[in-house]
Amino acid sequence: MLANSATYQITWEKLPDDFVLDDEPVDNINQPPLAAALTESLELAGKLPVNSLTTTNYGICATLNNKIVIKAPDWGYVASIRVPRDEVIRSYTPQLQGEIPIIVMEFISDTEGTEYSSKPTYPPGKWFFYEQVLKVPNYAIFEPSHGTLEVYKLDNLGNYELQTPDANNRYSITQMNLFLGIWEGIRENRDGFWLRWWDETGELLLWGSEAATQERQRAETEKQRADRLAQQLRDAGIEPA
Repeated sequence: MLANSATYQITWEKLPDDFVLDDEPVDNINQPPLAAALTESLELAGKLPVNSLTTTNYGICATLNNKIVIKAPDWGYVASIRVPRDEVIRSYTPQLQGEIPIIVMEFISDTEGTEYSSKPTYPPGKWFFYEQVLKVPNYAIFEPSHGTLEVYKLDNLGNYELQTPDANNRYSITQMNLFLGIWEGIRENRDGFWLRWWDETGELLLWGSEAATQERQRAETEKQRADRLAQQLRDAGIEPA
């Protein structure tokens, strides 16, 4: 999908302290757990550098022809910010406060198609803003009800190009050395489709509950091994120490 061109003077300015942000609830109950799950597995895997930033329904700003534009993707990842975290509590301005997000995601919750809006006139659509203004290299659109995922990457002309998944039905997010894909199962009493990360070796990045279960299974396996060894010693007339 190609966005129409528009003439904008793009500047990167801090959001004024008195700027009134929208204070609306998220679109539906699925969005917060989907976003939290993406962040949790990155953190547990040690893939959230101290100066990185993950965002959930949080304003990312730019100024177009002296008018502030704010979009709040359902999830986003910034590899490095250059300012103290208390300076980005309300919003984040790329270039001024740190790097352009590596990826932004939208979780489809309605039929209006705002995730695909390439409207170039003020206020611009989400697609236009991410592609032509921020120039975010990866844009993911996830439909959680049916588990469909589209991943777009900026091509050499600066337009989003739909990617084809690999043999494992995953998408390479090269700037993160990770793969993004769909997983179906239960977390936090929600049974459905989730977005998950896999590393370059194909290992799934675990959530905390999964890591705890894995550790319990490891401990039980080790206990069973120790019990078998102790019984073998007893059978041989040797009392284990």
